[in-house]
Amino acid sequence: MRNRPSLPALIALAILVGSYCWVATSAASPAVEDELRSGAGGRTMRRRAASVMVPITILKSAVSDGAVCMDGTPPAYNLDPGSGAGSKSWIVNLEGGAWCNSAKTCQLTKSSGRGSSDHMDKEIPFTGIMSSSSAVNPDFYNWNRVKIRYCDGGSFAGEAYDKDTGIYFRGQRIWNAVIRHLLSIGMASADQVLLTGCSSGGLAVILHCDQLRAFFPSGTAVVKCISDGGLYLDAVDVSGGRSLRSYFGDIVAMQGIAQNLPPACTARLDATSCFFPQNIIDGITTPLFLLNAAYDFIQIVLSLAPDRADPSGAWRACKSNRTACSASQMSFLQDFRDQMVASVKGFSSSRGNGLFISSCFAHCQSEQLGTWNTKPGGSPTIQNKGIAKSVGDWYFDRAEVKAIDCRYPCDNTCHHII
Repeated sequence: MRNRPSLPALIALAILVGSYCWVATSAASPAVEDELRSGAGGRTMRRRAASVMVPITILKSAVSDGAVCMDGTPPAYNLDPGSGAGSKSWIVNLEGGAWCNSAKTCQLTKSSGRGSSDHMDKEIPFTGIMSSSSAVNPDFYNWNRVKIRYCDGGSFAGEAYDKDTGIYFRGQRIWNAVIRHLLSIGMASADQVLLTGCSSGGLAVILHCDQLRAFFPSGTAVVKCISDGGLYLDAVDVSGGRSLRSYFGDIVAMQGIAQNLPPACTARLDATSCFFPQNIIDGITTPLFLLNAAYDFIQIVLSLAPDRADPSGAWRACKSNRTACSASQMSFLQDFRDQMVASVKGFSSSRGNGLFISSCFAHCQSEQLGTWNTKPGGSPTIQNKGIAKSVGDWYFDRAEVKAIDCRYPCDNTCHHII
């Protein structure tokens, strides 16, 4: 049997394909050239593919608190300091990269950059909402921008140790240790803070949004959160089962996540249900923006039509190319889109919350140059407003943003990745 790509590989592919789809159809603009040339404050940094390369910092002091990656190595982050008017404003980005749910998958993750700081890239690109270009990222380009690296396999929420495999699941300790460190080096005096993340990092944002605001008890800082591609639904798959619920259940149990889930949810639902954002978002009191593709590529592959739910391969072509979907398959995907829209109905009633639900076959749109902004780039738009403008209007209270796109295929501004 031919080997199938792993979930982390699929997510990486989704992001890369999304970027290359834009590059293939767009000429370089002056703003892209600006992003290639300089970092915040005119600092010179290494360049790679329209992005500024930011060096890693290994937080060795966190080990004494048991805040370690899956293999016991210290956690890490990448920081591009702010400048000028943005010097007291912070973006904290929680890196994504799937999860692990068994001894086998966690052993594989442990020996990669998603489980060990020894194997992480020593420099990573900051693009999209993390960009230092004023043209690409006009609202946040000069903020302190930091990415907390993902090496726990459980959306920064685990608290366990597996003696049989020697694997640490210390995501919650990593979160606490790195946030406290950032506070100690300047974030404590911030006047504006934005927590962001994509995919499993987007789910982590939802789990930790209120926790971040609790680190600023005086109320002097404006704290808000953006979850990109993190609205994972507890949906029925093509076989009538619930593949993602089974997968999430394994993660929650193996990594001891239940104790770190929102108490307001666990008081009324089981722990697995409280790992699903649809059961958490209505109880979050910190302003939250949900950015998601209604036809989320990763949810199609992982939740709706995984191979084990489609042993005959009837969905194989559809998962690779949306135009190959049959009428019944497209109807199934339209129902999923409608479930997503229904799941945010209560959430959207809060004026402080924001929404941008596009009708794209995509995943993770805030950190890519090709989908973050309209010019340069190719952000999908809803009512003629792209993602960067929508997020900025929401964060700075310039406008209320509750944007939900019409059903596919009505939107011709999408950059579909299948």
